Amino acid sequence: MTKPLVPSSRSLTDLRDLTPARVGLGRVGASLPTEALLDFTLDHARARDAVHAAFDSPAIVSGLHDLGLAAIEVHSRARNRTDYLRRPDLGRMLDPASQHLLAGHGGAACRLAVVVGDGLSPTAVNAHATRLLHSLVPRLLVDGIEIGRAVVAGGARVALGDEIGAILGAGMILMLIGERPGLSASDSLGAYVTFAPKAGRTDAERNCVSNIHSKGLGYDEAAFRIAWLVREGLSRGVTGVALKDESGEAAPRPIAANSGLS
Repeated sequence: MTKPLVPSSRSLTDLRDLTPARVGLGRVGASLPTEALLDFTLDHARARDAVHAAFDSPAIVSGLHDLGLAAIEVHSRARNRTDYLRRPDLGRMLDPASQHLLAGHGGAACRLAVVVGDGLSPTAVNAHATRLLHSLVPRLLVDGIEIGRAVVAGGARVALGDEIGAILGAGMILMLIGERPGLSASDSLGAYVTFAPKAGRTDAERNCVSNIHSKGLGYDEAAFRIAWLVREGLSRGVTGVALKDESGEAAPRPIAANSGLS
């Protein structure tokens, strides 16, 4: 005879310790408690600020230089942030000046190029992109993979990397870009890996490692997964739905709140 299930004594309060999602907020009459409402308002303001934050491209270029990467600065056809938000298509195409600039740097093809773009959260890119690369570059070198070109792109959507990669003759593009801010994370960085980049690639043809931020994936865990995808993508000649992430499920180490680089 099977024993009857014993109801769990856990509550929504326990669940709140496991997720930044808004659960078990309580109520006062028909409304939220004041503290919950103020927290929501603050997080909403942070998300809006992240979308409109200035992209610190000089600091990104300097950080890439510290890694031995000479970065090329380009821009999409979105003339300003308003254009970028209202016309996503403009963020997927280089402006003519950038096309001409990259064409002059094409030369010999490279196996891997990295693009650092502002995306929908410049705050995330400013905070995490170069620090992630400091963890990633040594892992790639262990596999004999060097970053042949580095590009810093303003007004960028993910697909902008496809055109950049095609012009540079890159076998693969790694795009680091700010993800759409949410109410639990306004500084989340995404990494997109695309084999044989060219205009017209779809999201089904690229892999993504997302939620790289202080309460999400740490730099080491994210770098481990990205390096695996880059190595296997180059080896197999595919990315996207044809390349399942089998890098393992090692427990991620969070990013320390005061993490920095000397």
